[in-house]
Amino acid sequence: MKTLTVALGDRSYPIHIDRNLLGRSDLLRPHIHGRQVLVVSNETVAPLYLERLLQMLDGLELASVNLPDGERFKTLDTLNTIYTALLEKRFNRGCTLIALGGGVVGDITGFAAASYQRGVAFLQVPTTLLAQVDSSVGGKTGVNHALGKNMIGAFHQPRCVLIDTDTLDTLDDRQLSAGLAEVIKYGLIRDAAFFEWLERNMAALRARDKTALASAIERSCTIKAEIVAADEREGGVRALLNLGHTFGHAIETVTGYGNWLHGEAVGAGMAMAADLSARHDWIRRSDAERASALIRAAGLPVAAPPAMTRQQFLECMAVDKKAVDGGLRLVLLEAIGSAVVTAQYRPELLDETLDAAA
Repeated sequence: MKTLTVALGDRSYPIHIDRNLLGRSDLLRPHIHGRQVLVVSNETVAPLYLERLLQMLDGLELASVNLPDGERFKTLDTLNTIYTALLEKRFNRGCTLIALGGGVVGDITGFAAASYQRGVAFLQVPTTLLAQVDSSVGGKTGVNHALGKNMIGAFHQPRCVLIDTDTLDTLDDRQLSAGLAEVIKYGLIRDAAFFEWLERNMAALRARDKTALASAIERSCTIKAEIVAADEREGGVRALLNLGHTFGHAIETVTGYGNWLHGEAVGAGMAMAADLSARHDWIRRSDAERASALIRAAGLPVAAPPAMTRQQFLECMAVDKKAVDGGLRLVLLEAIGSAVVTAQYRPELLDETLDAAA
């Protein structure tokens, strides 16, 4: 088992990574606050893993709620079902919430924990690759709005992240590829050697080689933990984790949440960010092509939906969380392995990238 630490002082927490961790109650119980525990899952994951998780918590006052599955259900209405379950069970502020599922379950559960009685404890048990390498770590929680993705939320750190890599056995190929988008992101923004490793090992990752997946998850979580420890609330370096996300969130908003998976939209968004970086001569065109080739090798799109217009992109990007005083900032590449958050891009080149992507 590998154990990493997100170093946040007295709020530091472990990330445990290994196979068969859903049998290790000793890893979860020390982080449970009080005796009341609500496990939040969804209709796809619960039949596979809920009973095993509940068995780990035998002897506590347990309840569970299963959400509908899909990004389109990451809403305030769905969030309210968690509040209702907590109130019906008369859970107090000493309770603990556990998120068992992918990024949608983790984000909604975390936001419920951040806001129920002004904040209760929660733990993450991610079951998708995307959640394991990205959304379960760092404390970003929230829901979507029709006008923008993840625009309603809070920073609320989990007390523990338990990554059982065996749960990837039941993940479909499309979801696996979506998770690989976030893995590629870490190589692009922070680690050129890891990017090169991904170029050599992408076929093994898509074939679900256990050793390759474990290595990719560990390296991704290590980079995420370092960045979160340095900038918990995204005032600086943490914004680099949004490479491709400004473009990707626009795609998700315009196409309707869930029609493109988050990782698919981010994959296309990263290719667009690399293209725009090359148009500025910040990176070589050959490096932008390497980025697109790796994204494509992961089974991800590298272009926006054909019907999506430049104007639709710009309207959605205007409400991006990185926009400051009406000015849009983008995460762009200075090299493979190095990125920057900047508003110093040429608007006419952005227009060219948006036109070329569709």
